[in-house]
Amino acid sequence: MIERYTRPEMGRIWTLENKFRKWLDIELAVCEVLFRRGEIPPEDYKAIVEKANFDVKRIDEIERETQHDVIAFLTSVAEYVGPSARFIHEGLTSSDVLDTALGLLLTEASDLLVEDVEKLLGVLKRRAFEFKDTVEIGRSHNVHAEPITFGLKLAVWYSEMERNRERLLQAREAIRAGKISGAVGTFANIAPEIEEAVCKRLGLKQASVTTQIIQRDRHAQFFSTLAIIGCSIEKMATEIRLLQHTEIREVEEFFSQGQKGSSAMPHKRNPISSENLSGLARLLRGNALAAMENVALWHERDISHSSVERVIGPDSTILLDYMLSRFTRVLDRLTVFPGNMKRNMALTGNLFFSQQVMLFLIQKGISREDAYRIVQQNAMEVWDKGGDLKDELKGDPRVASHMNAEEIDSVFDLGYHLKYVDAIFDRVFGAH
Repeated sequence: MIERYTRPEMGRIWTLENKFRKWLDIELAVCEVLFRRGEIPPEDYKAIVEKANFDVKRIDEIERETQHDVIAFLTSVAEYVGPSARFIHEGLTSSDVLDTALGLLLTEASDLLVEDVEKLLGVLKRRAFEFKDTVEIGRSHNVHAEPITFGLKLAVWYSEMERNRERLLQAREAIRAGKISGAVGTFANIAPEIEEAVCKRLGLKQASVTTQIIQRDRHAQFFSTLAIIGCSIEKMATEIRLLQHTEIREVEEFFSQGQKGSSAMPHKRNPISSENLSGLARLLRGNALAAMENVALWHERDISHSSVERVIGPDSTILLDYMLSRFTRVLDRLTVFPGNMKRNMALTGNLFFSQQVMLFLIQKGISREDAYRIVQQNAMEVWDKGGDLKDELKGDPRVASHMNAEEIDSVFDLGYHLKYVDAIFDRVFGAH
């Protein structure tokens, strides 16, 4: 299932081939800077540039013996380069390569995720305008409140995803950091200007100060941002699930020809994508918590964060790519039932006009407490016995003494609730 919605580009970021290629890019960038500083002889630098390569299977073979991935990688590269390989990794520690490469990989993944969010925003905007004037009842505590439009609901989602885009860009900037500062970050065996030049060549910022590692608050911010985006998707998916209740049925996930909803009940059409997405958001939150646990390491560094990041790096980015793509498809093909929205609004006999009536009575000179009591008593009659709030009010002498029939009719105006829809859309999408 996940392959249907996840782009191959995201998966390729996390291949061993791409990871080791990033490692080699970093080592070659350091060698280039050292060569320009006169610290690597020309003939050796020429050999490094022309011969440097690696073999993934050979690295795995060496690592089985060394139990150290970076050493295995460097040994494989040295087998290609020969004696000149002695200049590779000079003055570096493993984390210089690992952390800088992770910054490159997460930045690369971020770019794809930003594209995903942009696509989702495009669909949200299109469908928001499509249903800008499609009236439905707003609900609070799962109970009818006052009218909104389905387009307004989508505008709220659009605005939230815009904030998520900004969060993602900020997280990308936080994670776009490199480190070439040696064993405990003191530059004892490699000069700070080398780090600056290498990071510039790689398109990264240099971390201003490090221990043996780049500090993991950056990574906690990044994975927390992915989790927040997942929370937004879950929120929207949950709303679709609620609105697809048989008793409500205001929207429905697209149900294709030949699709089956249940092995036992042929009539079923279930919101399976939204349910799937609601569940997957839990994984993103769990991974974010794991990233937070990585912030507190022992002294200048321990290795407890490494195993975690080998899992959550690919898992969270691939998962969010999948979730954004799948939810974009859900919204793009979502079936909307305006007739059912109108039917549901009529269920409570115009009770959603209660606040308008109360405010009108207050304007007529009744205290708020008395106005509330009068309207509530009439509303409770409708709740308990059925009927229509307008008819109840017209039969109440307490109301009749302040409002005639025409005034009561004028208060029951749906346009009153929707008069600022265009203004809200202008605030969200810009003036049209």
